[in-house]
Amino acid sequence: MNCEVFQLKELEVEHFEIREVLRCILHTVLFHRALGLVRPKDVDLELFEITYVQCGDMEVERKIDEKIDQFIDRVEKHPNKKNQICLSFYEVKNKQATWFTNRVERLYWEQWYINLNVAHHPKGHSGKSHNSKIVVDPGDTAAEARTARRTALEASLRDVLFQIIRFVNDKKDHVPPIPNLEGVSFPYEIIISRFCIWDGNVQEDAPNWASYNAQLTCNDHERTLLLLYVFVQELK
Repeated sequence: MNCEVFQLKELEVEHFEIREVLRCILHTVLFHRALGLVRPKDVDLELFEITYVQCGDMEVERKIDEKIDQFIDRVEKHPNKKNQICLSFYEVKNKQATWFTNRVERLYWEQWYINLNVAHHPKGHSGKSHNSKIVVDPGDTAAEARTARRTALEASLRDVLFQIIRFVNDKKDHVPPIPNLEGVSFPYEIIISRFCIWDGNVQEDAPNWASYNAQLTCNDHERTLLLLYVFVQELK
């Protein structure tokens, strides 16, 4: 199956900006992949002069917030690293069970990579509002620099939203028929960057290995080794 992969523009963010930025991007993509009737909900960002649209579904909001919490936890454990989160849409296909596979296979047809370069700050900056998180010396150049940085980030976030709209309008042939499933969206998953095989080696802090499985051709031996490696890492 053809899998369209969209790499969104990398954003330079501070720790307290992660939640709003990811909510804005993830909800925007999911809204454009909504099925049937939804109840659109306009949301004004607290940190930026930007309004985006949610599907108005509590389960989607819960899942997104859960993944954002995991992303923030990863950032705190691995500071000063670029971080990536992947939103994938897939079809479900039943197949004959084997020793290494389940009876259900996910066929990925679209993936969105959100790239954040997070400035390192102590814990406690992951709140939803910035009012109590920023200390600025009045009258000095630091305030001007912070304002300029915030303005630049807001412009970059707008660029990402326009990227999403362009991709959705330009790439349509790969979208499968509407599935006979419950929910407001095509089946999807949100995964934080973990492991992948690249040049025969397992690497950490690389895009989600499952995504590469949809794009790269790996032999069965490599794929089996990767599954075992990821399983061991999850047990640690």
